[in-house]
Amino acid sequence: MRHRERHRNQHAGWLRAAVLGANDGIVSTASLLVGVAAAHASHASILTTGVAALVAGAMSMAAGEYVSVHSQADTENADLARERAELRDDPLDERRELTAIYVSRGVEQRLAEQVAAQLMQHDDIGAHARDELGMSSVVNAQPVQAALSSAASFAVGAALPLAVLLLVPETTLIWWIAGTSLLFLALLGGAAARVGGAAVLSGAWRVTFWGALAMAITAGVGSLFGTPV
Repeated sequence: MRHRERHRNQHAGWLRAAVLGANDGIVSTASLLVGVAAAHASHASILTTGVAALVAGAMSMAAGEYVSVHSQADTENADLARERAELRDDPLDERRELTAIYVSRGVEQRLAEQVAAQLMQHDDIGAHARDELGMSSVVNAQPVQAALSSAASFAVGAALPLAVLLLVPETTLIWWIAGTSLLFLALLGGAAARVGGAAVLSGAWRVTFWGALAMAITAGVGSLFGTPV
């Protein structure tokens, strides 16, 4: 029977994109809403700003993640193409290179030669991608997955302060949006830390601090340049 283990790095690809998207959705949208509200804009203007922030932000996150992760994928593919060419032109030298890697990790010379030969016979490019280039199918670049995860999570994150905007009185709008958004950020940071195996309180504190700072600065700017009551 095969022994199966679930490791936390299996979540690395989608977790990074999802947490980044949701965090950015909450922080940027809540900050915009608070800033516009501090400028004494009408409720309709605040709502329009929030909806525009959700749509534009989700598209920006998708495009940014796709381009960024695609660049990583291009680099990986270029390295693999170079490795395939080297395997084709000089397989014996590539076997010696793989053997040296295993020896440096503590494998006895003769055994390392046998392991390198057998692995290359089974899957030569896979062995070199894994052991020489450090690539893994678990964490390799997936541009479409990253783009979709970021866009969806941004939209969900941005929808939270927008929902609060629709439900609370206009007179206490700023405090409700700021307070609930900080709560959302704390829950997000704690949940992401738990999934990733990190300290929950530290994860919650990090995102809450930066979210509070962003909203405070934006509220100050809105109050400074807004229309006097």
